Parts: sequence; C-alpha cells; structure tokens
Amino acid sequence: MRVLVTGGFGFIGSNFVRLLLRERPDWSVVNVDLCTYAGNPANLEDLAGDPRHVFVRGDVASAEDVRGVLEAPVDAIVHFAAESHVDRSILSAEPFVRTNVLGTMVLLDAARERSGGCRFVHVSTDEVYGSLAPGAPAFTETAALAPTSPYAASKAAADHLALAYARTYGLDVVVTRCCNNYGPFQFPEKLVPLMVTNAIEGRELPVYGDGSQVRDWIHVEDHCFGVLAALERGRAGEIYNFGGRAERANLDIVRRIVALVGASPTLVTHVTDRPAHDRRYAVDPGKAEAALGWRPSRGFEDGLAETVRWYVDHEPWWRAVKDGSYRAFYHAWYEERTA
Repeated sequence: MRVLVTGGFGFIGSNFVRLLLRERPDWSVVNVDLCTYAGNPANLEDLAGDPRHVFVRGDVASAEDVRGVLEAPVDAIVHFAAESHVDRSILSAEPFVRTNVLGTMVLLDAARERSGGCRFVHVSTDEVYGSLAPGAPAFTETAALAPTSPYAASKAAADHLALAYARTYGLDVVVTRCCNNYGPFQFPEKLVPLMVTNAIEGRELPVYGDGSQVRDWIHVEDHCFGVLAALERGRAGEIYNFGGRAERANLDIVRRIVALVGASPTLVTHVTDRPAHDRRYAVDPGKAEAALGWRPSRGFEDGLAETVRWYVDHEPWWRAVKDGSYRAFYHAWYEERTA
C-alpha cells in the first residue's frame, strides 16, 4: 500500500510513520507536512535515505497543494495534521479553524474526486466530547459532542464533516478519537515533555489551578497501533475510541515526573487556571478492543518511566526545540533535498 500521511513530522504523525514502515515493510508513505512550529524533520531523521518515505512540503488547507500531492495514486489517507494546543487556540482560533476544519474539508474533497476513491482515516481527539463528571462512565462513540475550547470545537467540526462525507458521498471514512498521548518527540509545550524538560533544567513546573484535572493517558505507540488497526480493519462510517484506561490527575503526573527525574518537589508551582479548563476526559475503548482486536500494550507507570528516560537520553533534541534552533535544522534539511 501507498499511504498519504498528513502531519507526518508532528508528534503522533512521526511516530505513526515510523511504526507503519517498521510493521508493514512493503508499504510506502508520502508525508505531507507544512513544517509549522510543531513539524520537525528531526523527528524522522532516522528515515533519511529510506525510499519508502517521501516528504512533500504542503498545506492541507490549500486545494492546489493537496491536488498536487494526489496526482500520484495513494491507497489511503491518514489525517493527523492539526493545530492541537488548547492554550494557543484560546489566544487565536483562526489557525485552528483553517487547518482543522478547512484542511479536513480540502482533503475530503480531494479524496472524493479520486477515481476509485481511497480509505480516509480522520484522527481526532477525546476533547470533542467535552468535560466528564467525576464518577461518570467514560464516553462511548455514541456520546453527544460538547466541545468547550476553540481547539476541541474545530476538531468536532472536522469530525462532523468527515462523517457527513461518508454518508452523503459514500466516502470510505473512519474516525478515531484518542485520549491524551505521551511518548518520544512530543513538542515540549504539552504537559509531560514540559514537566520532564523543566525538571531536568531545574525550572518551575507550572500546574494549572489545583492540578486536579483528570485525563486518561496512552503511549503514542499504542495509539499508532490503533490507527493502523482502524486503517486496515475499521468499518467505513464508524468511530473508534482509543483509551489507555489510565486516568490520572495532572498534579499526580507532575509529582511522578519529579520523582522519576530526581528533581525537587519545590519546583511544582500552581498558576492561574486557563479559561474553561475541562475537569475530566475519559473514553471507553471497548468498541476498538472488540471490533479491531486492539488494546494498549504499555501500562502507564512503565510507559511514563520509559518516556522520561527518552527525554533524558535525547537532550539535544528537546533543547533545540525549546531554544528554537530546530528551525535552522529544518531549513538546512529542506534545502539539501530541494537543491
């Protein structure tokens, strides 16, 4: 198979590209990424020279860019490309609407226009369901969507579009919704890598409000196996939740990271909570487990310890991201391949 992966230099996208080429050695990937701040070619530096991985710089919200990429045949589109940081969406919703809503529509239109069609896996988030009350059952795929942040609203809109194209045009669409990911190559504005890298540096560990917000957690590789299962075995028009069954309060996560790094607990600092901060997210992965034969392989405690070790062992990677010098890496990398 030849698979078009959008956002393949991002955190989850790059882990998926690497996993797919490892697990399906006769497949190939066309990686379309605009290389905004979160798209880092260093995430796939180990694939340099692999003919099964072709990079095309492109904007999913540009019909011209997408048409150009799809001039060559692909068997499937796996759509990771998205603006995903809630705090940034609160500052400005426009980039989120453009990439997450318009970009998804452009890709769906391009897939629909292809003769013979192709499978379209739309990768979404548990945040589209909104906040879950303490003690309430985890969200299933039939739960109503009630997003509270501009980011979550943009992803919910994209989900609706993807499923509408499946019903209106018969497009072969599968939607996945996953809980919080952690693992290697995560941009250090997100909770786990921010806390790990700040703890290593001896800097403050900012915790929103009282830190009692609860999230379900899954290692990024387990999520990627789920996406691959949805690509290969998912039913058209269906939604699959991927959860880790590992709910934890944010403050407990931070304290565990402090212990794993060996940092001082006094670094933990409570800061003003962000607006409309949902108290709890959790999704029920039972449908994916039963229908796709998927389930996470890493327990949270082992996965978190492994992730902390990765950031300790890959300090040059995250320091380049935090000081911005990784952008120079991209320009040199891109110029070398387009000369």
